[in-house]
Amino acid sequence: MAEHVENSDPKGESLMEKIADKFHGGDDSSSSSDSDTETKKPAAKEEVVAAAEPSSVKDKVWRLFGREKPVHKVFGGGKPADVFLWRNKKISASVLGGATAIWVLFELLEYHLLTLICHILIISLAVLFLWSNATTFINKKPPHIPEIHLPQDPFLQVASALRIEINRALALLREIASGRELKKFLGVVAGLWILSIVGSWCNFLTLFYILFVLLHTVPVLYEKYEDKVDPLAEKAMHEIKKQYAVFDDKVLSKIPRGPLKDKKRE
Repeated sequence: MAEHVENSDPKGESLMEKIADKFHGGDDSSSSSDSDTETKKPAAKEEVVAAAEPSSVKDKVWRLFGREKPVHKVFGGGKPADVFLWRNKKISASVLGGATAIWVLFELLEYHLLTLICHILIISLAVLFLWSNATTFINKKPPHIPEIHLPQDPFLQVASALRIEINRALALLREIASGRELKKFLGVVAGLWILSIVGSWCNFLTLFYILFVLLHTVPVLYEKYEDKVDPLAEKAMHEIKKQYAVFDDKVLSKIPRGPLKDKKRE
C-alpha cells in the first residue's frame, strides 16, 4: 500500500509540474506579447515622427518673396495663369505672337494706332459691303453679320479693381510723403529713378512689350527651376539684409524721423 502511494506521488508531481509549466508558458507568451507591443509602440512613434519630418522640412523651405502657394495659385489659378505658365502652348504662343506683331507694326514699321484702326475698318466694311451687294447677282445668301454687344459686368469689375489699386497706391504715397516710412521712401524713390532711366531708353510701348514678354517667360522658367533659384535668392536676400543693417546703423539711424503713428480715429 505504501508502495502504491509512493508510485502515485511521482505522477501527481508530474501532473502538477505540467500544469505549472503551462501557466509559466502562458506568462512567458503574455510577457513576450507585452514586450512586442512595447517595442512596436516606439517603432510606431518613430514612423509617425519620420512621416512628419518631411512635411516640417518642406514647411521650412525658403520661397522667393515669402510665397506659400504654388506659382499657378499666385497668378490666380485661372485662365490668365494658364496662359502665363504655358499650360496650353497654342494659346500662349498665339498671345505672345499677337503682342509681337503689334509691337512690330507700331515700333519697327512706325505704324500709328489711329491709322491702323481706320485702315482695318475701311477694309472690313468694303469687303462686307461688296459681298452683301454681290449676293443679289449670284443668288446666294448675304453674309451673316452678328450683333455685337459689350457686357457691362466685366468692365465694372475691371474698373472696380483698378479703382482699388489706385486708392491703395495713393494711400501708400501719402504714407511715404508724411515722413514715417523711410525704408519705403527709399524703395519708391529708387524704383521711380530706375523707371525714369528705362523710360529714357525706350518708349511706353516698347517697355510694355518687354514686360509682357517677361511675364510670359520668367514665371514658367521659375516654376521649372524653383528648387535651384530659391536657395540662390535666399543667399542674395540674406546679403541684402546684412548690407541694409549696416547702412541703417551708419546712416539711416542718424536721420531724424517724424511721428511713427497717427492719432487714433474715433
